[in-house]
Amino acid sequence: MNRFDPSCASNGVVRPDNRLALVDQALFAGQRATGPKEVIHCVWVYEHAIDFDGVRRFHQNLGYGLLGRRIERSPLPFARHRWVSDRGRSDIDIAECARPRDELSDWADERSQLPIDSEWGPGWHLGVLPLTDGSTAVSLVLSHGLIDGFGLAFTIVDALLGNTRDFGYPPPRSRTRLRAVVQDARQTAQDAPEVARALVAAAKQARRRLHDVAGSPASRPVALYGGEGDDAVVVPAITIHVDLDDWDARAKALGATRNTLAAGLAAKLGERMGRRRAEDGTVALQLAISERAEGDTRANAMSFARVSVDPTRVTTDLRDARAAIKQALTTLRETRDETQQLLWLTPFTPKRALKRMAEVMVAESDPPVFCSNLGDIGAVVYHLAGTDAEYATVSAALNRLHLIRGTTQNVRRQWLERTGGQMVLLSWLISGKIGITVVAYQPGAKNTKPALRELAAHTLAEFDLTGEID
Repeated sequence: MNRFDPSCASNGVVRPDNRLALVDQALFAGQRATGPKEVIHCVWVYEHAIDFDGVRRFHQNLGYGLLGRRIERSPLPFARHRWVSDRGRSDIDIAECARPRDELSDWADERSQLPIDSEWGPGWHLGVLPLTDGSTAVSLVLSHGLIDGFGLAFTIVDALLGNTRDFGYPPPRSRTRLRAVVQDARQTAQDAPEVARALVAAAKQARRRLHDVAGSPASRPVALYGGEGDDAVVVPAITIHVDLDDWDARAKALGATRNTLAAGLAAKLGERMGRRRAEDGTVALQLAISERAEGDTRANAMSFARVSVDPTRVTTDLRDARAAIKQALTTLRETRDETQQLLWLTPFTPKRALKRMAEVMVAESDPPVFCSNLGDIGAVVYHLAGTDAEYATVSAALNRLHLIRGTTQNVRRQWLERTGGQMVLLSWLISGKIGITVVAYQPGAKNTKPALRELAAHTLAEFDLTGEID
């Protein structure tokens, strides 16, 4: 966890450690090697004209949290990069012309694809769209390399409350090249024991992997990048809102919790999207588990638990799925240290090798369904708001949250077709509603929002649930 660097300034004050956490270094290196960029997108819809001064304050405050930074590379190819301060763009993108309400989804897609870069900037941008029915939409798009979903929830509430934080990041290019080389070389040398232990762990894991795949047919890596004529794709995304009482009643009837029901819905949608494993018919879920704590400055403070769920039973009984998820979380806790140790090798892995590793992983793995649950966003407001008035104000603002999703920029159709497509389900709770965003692409299928909405409605009905689907 990034907190403080043991090195001290000349006045004896402990300097903040502005090096990227290992997981953030790995994410940055991986995206640079493979091309597509992961972003997070939020859209609010207000059923009236909005206070533009308030939006401008919100925009300014966002630059004084974990979004107020970007990545500066080390001059050494094997050293960890660093965070430097960057308050973001000074202006808000306000659309000149109003658009009909039924074009809101198209506008959101357009905003999601405007350039974002955690190194060169902008790392995030805010846009406003007046709608012809008198309502107003606000869009926030940001790099996943700057922050994860749970961290973003706290950052948004901070910005709405006017809370600003100074993490002590230096200005860009504040170190001379010579100083940067010397400092980074010294700190890399200090990390040598951890790197040595990572090499030992990697060797052990490689031996286990060779034993596991012995006698199995070899997988031929796929080419992750399209050639001439390969077009960019905006993966279809929809949002579902279900009444919380209905959701809880159905979860109880199926022997599940709220989160298990979301996982069951993901598994069933995965089945309908052709993501069942050939050998046993299960759907592989990748569950994002937040590790964020007070004072944590990592961009991505999370780990992933992998669980296989039989989708044929989830609409009538979720007890097996609940037990499988519980076991997967136990396994994650038991193996986490070894997985984290391997991250020490990331700065020493060449870009070509990272690209090759991605190709091999895609070729040999089952197409997963990524699931993330932000929990009760209202509880975030409760913890951060200082007064009842503040709670009411911020809760009302968050209650107009229309969409939260993780999506990808610069993703190519050929990449999606060759890697088995994509499916992400994100859920959250706010003001008596369960919100669910589904982002999905199925190779060879009709990949449109209307088709995805129809599939979602049919799947909800299988769970005896109904909801509003946008």
